[in-house]
Amino acid sequence: MDVLDVDKLAEYLHLTPAQVNKMANRGKLPGRKVGGQWQFNEAEIHHWLEERIGLSDDDELDKVEALLERNHGDAGDATLSQLCPPSNIAVPLQARTRSSVIRSMCDLAATSGYLWDAAAMSEAVKTREELHPTALDCGVALLHPRRPQTSILAESVLALGICSAGIPFSSGRGQLTDVFFLICSYNDSAHLRILAKLSRLVSQPDFLAHLRSATSADQAWQSIVDFES
Repeated sequence: MDVLDVDKLAEYLHLTPAQVNKMANRGKLPGRKVGGQWQFNEAEIHHWLEERIGLSDDDELDKVEALLERNHGDAGDATLSQLCPPSNIAVPLQARTRSSVIRSMCDLAATSGYLWDAAAMSEAVKTREELHPTALDCGVALLHPRRPQTSILAESVLALGICSAGIPFSSGRGQLTDVFFLICSYNDSAHLRILAKLSRLVSQPDFLAHLRSATSADQAWQSIVDFES
């Protein structure tokens, strides 16, 4: 995994080296000092961006998406409805425990033909959930592995499952979750961009209301089409 110095991270984040140093000194960036100089692990910076997306409002999401576009361009930037066709959607999702949800969602993503090993993806997602649960207060979980599973993916895949009733998915939080998205991204950039789009989408109460009223995969897919346009 690459290690970034202050100058490289400043270039990536489109900040000045002084701003990066200031953020690191204040504990706002994950890094460590080696020989008196800040160094940053690429995977930790990825996770920091991921958390920033999860806590962002629309204005912040605009900034993150602009950052990703400047760094990686928009080539091959598929819409959510393209990544998640009706064949990747289960209404209702027949699962009642965290393990069965994760297993069922990975099996669902595998129907696309782009995910070759649903069991391996399931284990990676379970490990991620144990480290950092992805269930949100709105009753949605944005499942994904900690890092892209490139060895078992042909390209990025998105799956959606909607349970007929909420289940206790995130231990200790006491909330119920009934809408599950599974993000299987081919690389870090794709993952962050998909996550930003989904975060914007699920922050709309009307979108979630439409999803929860869907009685078929086609209806749920149409909600994605309508609200992301």
